[in-house]
Amino acid sequence: MTLASAKPRRELLRDFLRTRRAGLAPSDVGMPAAGRRRTPGLRREEVAVLAGVGVSWYTWLEQGRDITVSAEVLDAIAAALRLTGPERGHLYLLAGLNPPPAKAAQDAVSPQARQLVDAWEQRPAMLRDRYWNVLAFNDTARAVFGFGDTAHNCLITFFTHPWYRAMNDVWLSAAPAVVAAYRADAAHAPGDPQVRKAIDYLTSVSPEFTELWQRHEVGVPRQAVNALRHPEAGELWFDAATLTFTDHPHWHLVLYNPRPDTDTAQRLASLVVPHPR
Repeated sequence: MTLASAKPRRELLRDFLRTRRAGLAPSDVGMPAAGRRRTPGLRREEVAVLAGVGVSWYTWLEQGRDITVSAEVLDAIAAALRLTGPERGHLYLLAGLNPPPAKAAQDAVSPQARQLVDAWEQRPAMLRDRYWNVLAFNDTARAVFGFGDTAHNCLITFFTHPWYRAMNDVWLSAAPAVVAAYRADAAHAPGDPQVRKAIDYLTSVSPEFTELWQRHEVGVPRQAVNALRHPEAGELWFDAATLTFTDHPHWHLVLYNPRPDTDTAQRLASLVVPHPR
């Protein structure tokens, strides 16, 4: 980071800490309100005590001086100032550190998310989580990808489902990008056992995956399973777009559109059979 870019960041950090401190009263953090206060909010000394850091060091931080900070200290300051999750991430960015990964939401699929998946109508759509587990899908996706009532993981399906492997040249071309994208996603939560689950399974059953995983290539996370040979409809080709929910950043809506230079749309029309829910 250049000096020119660091100065505005430190100024933003100064203003952010001052406003968060001004928004708290001693009673909010269980401290007595001793003496008259010229300005509202906590004093710098009080924040330093709550965070377990030196008063001078915290003063320098709030003044926007160029000092070294650690994740542990930032977490202590975030706790002292009662910062929310987004505010804590903002503090990390302003201090020049990568924000800690947000915890994955464990909420059930909402009716609104289900409606979005179903609204894609005669084209496949699915909702997946940060681990590439499929959370929901529409009837077209059920017919196209052979989804049943058991759990599905996009990475495992790509490497083990015969419909994808039937188009071998396309599959071989796409496989490195799929693995590189999963590695990029996995880096956000390297210690999460759910991240390792698909990796460990595929390492035990797929030599192709094992070889690709050992390359340590990283790519832009994207949905790359765009072609398969369906036993009834034949070859199906799709362009895919992945959208992320603002209120659930670990939910990804994947929308598949038939490629215009193929007859996939016509094949879909003869394939899709509504499935009762």
